[in-house]
Amino acid sequence: RYTNDWNVAINARQFGGIRGDLNSVMNDLRPASGGPRLSNFIPEDTLDTTDVVDKFASMKFGDTTVEFHHGKGETDDHLWSWFPKQKWVATGDFVIWNFPNAGNPQKVQRFPIEWAEALRAIIAKEPELLLPAHGLPIAGKERIARVLDEIASALEYLVKSTVEMMNAGETLNTIIHSVKVPEATLGKPYLRPLYDEPEFVVRGIWRQFGGWWDGAPSRLKPATDESLGLELATLAGGAEVLMARAKDLAASGDLRLACHLADFAGWAAPDEPNIHRDRAEIYETRRKSESSLMAKGIFKGASRESEAVIKAALGE
Repeated sequence: RYTNDWNVAINARQFGGIRGDLNSVMNDLRPASGGPRLSNFIPEDTLDTTDVVDKFASMKFGDTTVEFHHGKGETDDHLWSWFPKQKWVATGDFVIWNFPNAGNPQKVQRFPIEWAEALRAIIAKEPELLLPAHGLPIAGKERIARVLDEIASALEYLVKSTVEMMNAGETLNTIIHSVKVPEATLGKPYLRPLYDEPEFVVRGIWRQFGGWWDGAPSRLKPATDESLGLELATLAGGAEVLMARAKDLAASGDLRLACHLADFAGWAAPDEPNIHRDRAEIYETRRKSESSLMAKGIFKGASRESEAVIKAALGE
């Protein structure tokens, strides 16, 4: 509740305007029938916490015993539930039939080390039915163990590789362009990078152990984006020159570099509709090229920013 407005805004950006890119309908904070966005991230009638679980708690519901196990993952207060008699496990967001949401670029710290530990603790229970927070249930002890092991191994690989490079003195820039999960792993139906993605998890690992500074001295206490964009535009011969190069780079397929130049041009000419028309198009192209919902939503948000500049210039 403390960050309600922030969470409403980032979820609107994360989920909004990208339905056509996805096979299933995603929540964009609007009711299914359309209408205004919801004003509260957590409904006002949500109950306050009454019971706190430390590491473990057991409760009975009628004749059914349920064990609640604490494990850090997508949040620091995550639980997974074990039904000992039935040998069922309800994993919550530890399993989502996509790559683990352990690196969300807009939200609080996630915990890939503890996430993997929780998955291995579940394997040790030898469950025969797994009920995830999202996606289909999984039946069969061996099948469940294989899925959980592969998810845990992917997270452990990212942590090990990232921390090794940090210990070797590498910068975040080098690490995010070096540490990759094999394509064969990402091709598995429960590890597809369609929601979060490994590059964002690497950033989260850096933040967990290395803080928010990325290692570039100029970005410790940087100039404003606007002044940097204006200076680069002056050196290049104008925002139009920067944008022309951005369009060439986008056409050649180098969308990462194209977006940098499009931003510089946009910051240098914050009210110029032609510049922002091109910026919106570049980010729309970038959105379509990405696989993860996180990236698609943010790049769509950038396109909308420039579309708003165009509308303002036209008096709309």
